[in-house]
Amino acid sequence: MFYRGKYIDSGDAREMGLKRQRLMDQGSSYYGTPPGPSYMYNTPPPPPPAYSYVPPPFPVVRLRGLPFDCAEAEIADFFHGLDIVDILFVHKGGKFTGEAYCVLGYPLQIDFALQRNRQNIGRRYVEVFRSRKDEYYKAIANEVFDAQGGSPRRGAPRARSYDESKDLAEYKGVLRLRGLPFTASKEDIMDFFKDFVLSEEKIHMIANLEGRPTGEAFVEFASPEDSRAAMAKDRMTLGYRYIELFPSSHEELEESASRGRLLPKSYEGKELTEPTSVLRMRGLPFSAGKDDIIDFFKNFTLSEDSIHITYNYEGRPTGEAFVEFASMDDAKAALAKDRMTLGSRYIELFPSSVDEMNEAVSRGR
Repeated sequence: MFYRGKYIDSGDAREMGLKRQRLMDQGSSYYGTPPGPSYMYNTPPPPPPAYSYVPPPFPVVRLRGLPFDCAEAEIADFFHGLDIVDILFVHKGGKFTGEAYCVLGYPLQIDFALQRNRQNIGRRYVEVFRSRKDEYYKAIANEVFDAQGGSPRRGAPRARSYDESKDLAEYKGVLRLRGLPFTASKEDIMDFFKDFVLSEEKIHMIANLEGRPTGEAFVEFASPEDSRAAMAKDRMTLGYRYIELFPSSHEELEESASRGRLLPKSYEGKELTEPTSVLRMRGLPFSAGKDDIIDFFKNFTLSEDSIHITYNYEGRPTGEAFVEFASMDDAKAALAKDRMTLGSRYIELFPSSVDEMNEAVSRGR
């Protein structure tokens, strides 16, 4: 007989059975059964109140923003320490979309996988989301359809042409960029899109109410097809900042121009603030506190007042923080800690500024 992981012989089993019967006959306050005859021979007690059993979630997460040459080994390394059961790359029209589903070994590993959100694979940071079993199975079905040339409805030339036209309708030849360094110039943006034909007149930098750059810009491409192709550069880096790209329109561009939000040419590409002693940290554990950051920079003199952890609109930590050092030399020396670990996560460090720090803190980001 097998009992709680140990084998017991038949004598022990008989003794256990006798003890269990005596408890039932005599009653036990521990089990809440009053002394008296065993209920085995009387009317059984009413059944316990009904409750709903909530099964554990299917252990799958969705990744977005993967490099277009990403391999399974890179995702396995990205989730190092977790049990990977399956990796499904998502395609559309035979082209990789930059998304994938990853099935983990256990539901408890979902939270650990979500902690890798916004960490990098190569030069691109990857977003990690919760997913569901039905979404994963639907993605499998779509991959099978694509591999077989599609279902009869999807395989019809007319339907495929309609799908492509609908997809292209989202792109109108204009992209909006976000996350640019404040010192970025039009030449930097042209170099970022060096595979496309652009001129300075087609690049429009956005300014705030004080006439300073916001880190955003509009770029007009030669055609909607070019703007769609340029989306492959989404979340790649320009300098030390990763750049986000969004489909936009000439109407949105003209609205920004009419509100006086375009950066004057006299400011383009210029350093508008003095060099600072501020660094931005990315990839912090959500449980990290100021003491942990001070310990991370233990070779430098820091106080809790010089550390600013950022939070989102729900009051939850974003995994980012700004640190004010005693001098610019200290901040430069502290960059040697870039990609070193704090707890189980490696930390990215970026030169920053007081303006960027104040903006992030004021937005509750």
